[in-house]
Amino acid sequence: MRRAGRRFSTFAVTGALVVALAACSNQVGEDEPLDAFTAEEIFQRGEYVLETSPRPEESLRYFREIERIYPYTDWARRAIVMQAYAYHRNGDYDEARETAQRFLDQYPGDPDAAWAAYIVALTYYDQIEDVGRDQGLTFQALRHLRYVIEQYPNTEYARSAVLKFDLAFDRLAAKEMEIGRYYLAQGNYQAAINRFRVVVEEYQTTTQTPEALHRLVEAYLALGLRSEAQTAAAILGHNFRSNPFYEDSYRLLTDAGLTAEAEGESWLREIYRRTIRGDWI
Repeated sequence: MRRAGRRFSTFAVTGALVVALAACSNQVGEDEPLDAFTAEEIFQRGEYVLETSPRPEESLRYFREIERIYPYTDWARRAIVMQAYAYHRNGDYDEARETAQRFLDQYPGDPDAAWAAYIVALTYYDQIEDVGRDQGLTFQALRHLRYVIEQYPNTEYARSAVLKFDLAFDRLAAKEMEIGRYYLAQGNYQAAINRFRVVVEEYQTTTQTPEALHRLVEAYLALGLRSEAQTAAAILGHNFRSNPFYEDSYRLLTDAGLTAEAEGESWLREIYRRTIRGDWI
């Protein structure tokens, strides 16, 4: 059972194991001392409770007791990361993060270190609030997800972290868009442009980029900056021609007697050159 504790979602408990663990459950009462049981038996009981109980925290007793009764063993080491997982399952994010970090500090080279690092990242990611609120947790999630991706690139956790990183990154861009749209509605066009520019330059791989380019067309036209509006539309058309926002920008330019062509030498012109070279998006 060398890898039994690696990741709870991969346990795939068989019927024989369920029977065995159920028998173990009959042997160990909730308040019964565990000193007479082996570390493996206690560990299996913790796994069983964690999977079958509606209250994940009930499994913590078993994993803690392994640390107490069998310190400095492989079972004690694995019990730490299982505690972190149980805390996370229960929504106790601070405790999960502290326990997972304790595992990483004590066993940085352990095969379960990737899982522990991933749990740390999830404690931030799973708390990300809606776009309208402060995004401090999003930055923390991105930092720790990137750590998992870079330190453990060939693991399942890195693959999952990549997907979550992209979603969190998109959330930051969405926050910029929300503020930019507010300024645009208030007629504060320069402030709106500054926000949309951040999306185009720093978050260009997110789903927010087509709208950011379209809003730049709107804002620049409102300011009478025709060449900037045309260039923003040209970038939008080159990368997102089938996107509805390009249709909206095309209509705005046509109504103004303009075409979606790169003009002038603004910051957008450099973006357009990179787009043509294939260096952007």
